[in-house]
Amino acid sequence: MSLSAPTSPLVALDTLWFQVAGTLCNLKCTHCFISSSPTNHSHEMMSLADVRPYLEEAEALGVKEYYFTGGEPFLNREIVEIIEAALALGPVSVLTNGVLIRPETAARLRALADDSPYSLDLRISIDGADAATNDPIRGEGTFERILAGIRILAAAGLNPVVTVTEACEGALSAEGRARLLAFLRKTGLEQPRLKVMPLLRLGAETRRSRAYAEWESLMGRTLTPEEAEALQCSSCRMVTSKGVYVCPILIDFPGARMASTLAEALRPFALSYPACFTCHEQGLSCRT
Repeated sequence: MSLSAPTSPLVALDTLWFQVAGTLCNLKCTHCFISSSPTNHSHEMMSLADVRPYLEEAEALGVKEYYFTGGEPFLNREIVEIIEAALALGPVSVLTNGVLIRPETAARLRALADDSPYSLDLRISIDGADAATNDPIRGEGTFERILAGIRILAAAGLNPVVTVTEACEGALSAEGRARLLAFLRKTGLEQPRLKVMPLLRLGAETRRSRAYAEWESLMGRTLTPEEAEALQCSSCRMVTSKGVYVCPILIDFPGARMASTLAEALRPFALSYPACFTCHEQGLSCRT
């Protein structure tokens, strides 16, 4: 007898994501769940003209906040203009590795933040408090380049959220978090903000460590309404160059593509993917 998947209802479309850089990235991290790299064209860049119709639809649907990711968003030459357009509608978060941020870019971002009634958050990913920990995952020399981006943002008066994954040894322990926060204070962040993310055993991560085991699944499970509504997919959708997907995690799975428009994607989703197990068991949310 085959097992059925529980479903996640769409309670409200509160959060809209954009794969604004596609799967193109200036780095090739060994734990990237969508295997972003300088040569990955699975999803392409989105221009401001591509983004605008979704922003208009999102405003009509009552979306409350906007997230931009990739790949590396700052590879997109229109990223500042895209951020500006979204900031006219609601709070914005941008997920970046920080390597491409220059003082002039940080100054423009600070100006946008000052001029908007909504918040602008930059989330910078790093995987350790030293090069020996970070660089085997993110690439040789990336530790110092990421730190440079953090310092540039701090100098502009912006306080980025620094994100690490479980690949950073000790990040889940109270002692490990304390070490990371102390490290971030030394970089110039007076009130550091740290987010620790679980690993998603997809893409490049399957080669670095392992893929999902057979038991890591929600198939055959019954979720309470409260459990289902706590999942990120109950309140978000992801827009890519290929259309609207259920969430930021499953864009490499054709079955997770829901529609061409947001209105067509306002329906429940079957939690039949192993990554759904991580979201449920670890309370994963990609939101800031």
